[in-house]
Order: sequence, then structure tokens, then C-alpha cells
Amino acid sequence: MAFFSDFKKFLLKGDIVALATAVVIGGAFSKIVNSAVADIIMPVVGLITGGTDFTQKFIALNGENYESLKAAKEAGAAVMTYGNLIQAIINFIIVGLFIYIVLKAYEKTKEPEAPKAPAGPTEKDILIEIRDALKK
Repeated sequence: MAFFSDFKKFLLKGDIVALATAVVIGGAFSKIVNSAVADIIMPVVGLITGGTDFTQKFIALNGENYESLKAAKEAGAAVMTYGNLIQAIINFIIVGLFIYIVLKAYEKTKEPEAPKAPAGPTEKDILIEIRDALKK
């Protein structure tokens, strides 16, 4: 029974609840970012690159030429799909930029921190002043 009560305490700790909330929100935000990248940004990148589909860029390691990645795989050739790396790098940069823009907009909505009052003299400073005044 002690195991279950300890486990329940563990699950209901504020850190665990906050982490679970962050994971759920992160998952939902991930869908938004992926949609923005796939549905809005990548078509523009496609226009800029002339419609190049980087995921279809590959090198057949057997030295033969194939019309497509699918044809190379069907022929049983080992392929190095360097285009997937290029696509992943492009996606990373775009997602990073998108998150940067969202976080910058979020930071503008936060209230500025109130300036801290200047620190007054410490107890030690006051005692030194009293000592010096008594010496006079």
C-alpha cells in the first residue's frame, strides 16, 4: 500500500503536472508549426527553388542511374538520400525562424518588470556609521 501512496504523491507533484501540461501544449504547438511549415512556407520555398523536391535527391551506391528514388529502391539498389538531409535542414531553419517569431511576439505581450528599488544600506553599513559617529 505504501508503494501506491508514494506513487500517487509522485504523480501529483506540481513538477509532474507542469511537465505533463508542457508536453501536451508542446504537442499541440508542434502541429501548428508543422502545418505552417508544410502548408504556408514550403510552397513558397518550392516556388523559389523551382519546385525542387529535395526528398527525391539521392545517389545510388551501385553507380547506376535511376529515374527516381522509387525506381532505385525497387531495383534493390542501396541509396544515399542526401536530399532528406537537405530537406531536414531547411525544415529546421524554417521551424526555428517560426518559433523565434512566435516567442518574440509573446515577449511583447508580457508586462515589463518593475524596476527594483535601490538596495539600502546593510545592517553592517549602519553599524559602521553608528560606530564612526560615536567616535566623533
